[in-house]
Amino acid sequence: MFPFNSFSKQKKNISTIAFYNVENLFDTNDNPNTADDDFTPNGKKKWTYKRYNSKIKKLSSVIAQLGLNRSKHPPAIVGLVEVENAKVVADLANSSYLRKHHYGYVHHNSPDERGIDVALLYNKIDFELIESETHPVYLLDEDGDRDYTRDILKVSGNLKGELVHILVNHWSSRREGIPETEPKRIIAAETARNIIEEIKNKEMNPKIIIMGDFNDDPTSKSVKKHLIQDDFYNPMESMLDREKSGSLTFNGSWNLFDQIIFSNNFLEKEKDKLYFKHAEVFNKKWMKIYKGKYKGSPFRTYIGPWYKGGFSDHFPVYAFLKKED
Repeated sequence: MFPFNSFSKQKKNISTIAFYNVENLFDTNDNPNTADDDFTPNGKKKWTYKRYNSKIKKLSSVIAQLGLNRSKHPPAIVGLVEVENAKVVADLANSSYLRKHHYGYVHHNSPDERGIDVALLYNKIDFELIESETHPVYLLDEDGDRDYTRDILKVSGNLKGELVHILVNHWSSRREGIPETEPKRIIAAETARNIIEEIKNKEMNPKIIIMGDFNDDPTSKSVKKHLIQDDFYNPMESMLDREKSGSLTFNGSWNLFDQIIFSNNFLEKEKDKLYFKHAEVFNKKWMKIYKGKYKGSPFRTYIGPWYKGGFSDHFPVYAFLKKED
């Protein structure tokens, strides 16, 4: 057993990096420029302020617990997808569970037709924001017209004093079928690779973290062949078990669409440098459906049109980085 002071110091040297698909985090206001009508008080979902406030409380309670088993504080960085606008991200950051942890946020509007975006929460004590920008993913529909989807968010800053670049992704869904939609996710992967090459052209041996809901598994073609090359390590590849666990269920089996991927230099242990330790899915019992045909799946806010009052249809994923003195 470690002496208390030694254990406390070890926890202080560990930072948590997290990602969470928060499932349709819309505010209650109608945006005339997007298809958010269902998520209004008079819409199909009857999305009231009370329901919205409950979801903010539930999501922030989860985020506040990510990584506490090994780290002294909640995550230094949390990538988010399926957020409607800056307001909902700010409401998360200012919630009762998170406001004392000094979270700032990065959000840019995406051209997605439903009005859902990607964003980043960051602890202002652990992470110094330098810059952020978005990169569009250019897709075409079957008529040859532009198919608007989520941008890729790139955030650069000093994490515990070390320059890190973070790419937050939310790739096209499988709703119209896996083979039919796979080319869209390959284009997104190639777009992410172009961003990575731009970073490498400006900086020698940059530290890069890719995170997101890829709507593909770690072993899928888009991720394994088009995104990850020999310069990245995906700790999630060994974690997928279709019969027992993942970050979500799809058509009755488990998938691990939610992933955090690290450039290989995070595997090198050097003095005063961050290195990768471990990755996990946060899937506590109280976050799961407890009975019925969906038993064990993430306890979501809605199942079809029916309000259930859960957290999200995805479990968050997180990883630990350590810095040696």
